[in-house]
Amino acid sequence: MKTERHWWNGNRTVRGRRDVYIRTDGESWEVEARAGGDAGRSKIHQCPGRQSAEILARAWMDEQSRWQVVAL
Repeated sequence: MKTERHWWNGNRTVRGRRDVYIRTDGESWEVEARAGGDAGRSKIHQCPGRQSAEILARAWMDEQSRWQVVAL
């Protein structure tokens, strides 16, 4: 799977960091929401297409954080 988009909430602490990824292999799409950095917990949800993946990713990003795009 190739990461198409990656956002993080700007919090540098392990407890506070949140990341959201959109990935695809060209046919299937998935969104991962991760809490706690690389060693943290994550949820992965399969999506039928890019548009639904983007909608889900936005839904997983709460309004209270200042989400930033991570350069790939």
